Amino acid sequence: MPAEFASAVAALESAATRSELSVTEIPAPGSLAPYSVALAADVTPARHGVDSPLGTGRFILLYDPSAPEAWGGVFRIVCFAQAPLETDIGVDPFLAEVAWSWLVDALDARGAKYIAASGTATKILSTGFGELASQGDGALIELRASWTPTTAEIGSHVEGWGELLCMLAGLPPAVEGVSLLSAHRVGRE
Repeated sequence: MPAEFASAVAALESAATRSELSVTEIPAPGSLAPYSVALAADVTPARHGVDSPLGTGRFILLYDPSAPEAWGGVFRIVCFAQAPLETDIGVDPFLAEVAWSWLVDALDARGAKYIAASGTATKILSTGFGELASQGDGALIELRASWTPTTAEIGSHVEGWGELLCMLAGLPPAVEGVSLLSAHRVGRE
């Protein structure tokens, strides 16, 4: 393992995530980079082996010493965060922009240094029919993002991702200066 990647993994492992998160290391995809490590997190309470109904996410750190041009560096972070919402929040036209701003704010508040951020925020609205009619209406927000850390100090990136996941799940922010639209979340009606 290259020393630079080992240093980044040590920083990742020493990150201080919120107590509301259950974080575990999971197998990393082997085809995206020569070296990688991945984490899964669920907003507690979660059951072992089942995604949390409050929010779930994945964090992957990629390392390629050849510094791919598209990355702009030797590291690349890819993350995913998902949480259920009230249906009336799910139809908010600004929800995607707010979710993205929460990621940027959480990374910036933790002092994470990065470039080349990109991603998508997806709002999902659903209605159950037939055998699923009892589930009623529901909404979900998913954020998929990637960025290039400019140093091997990855702990602040993990902490920012964890903060984002908690905020999407409706928990109040743990960092001053980051505001929350609504802390009320429910399952499907």
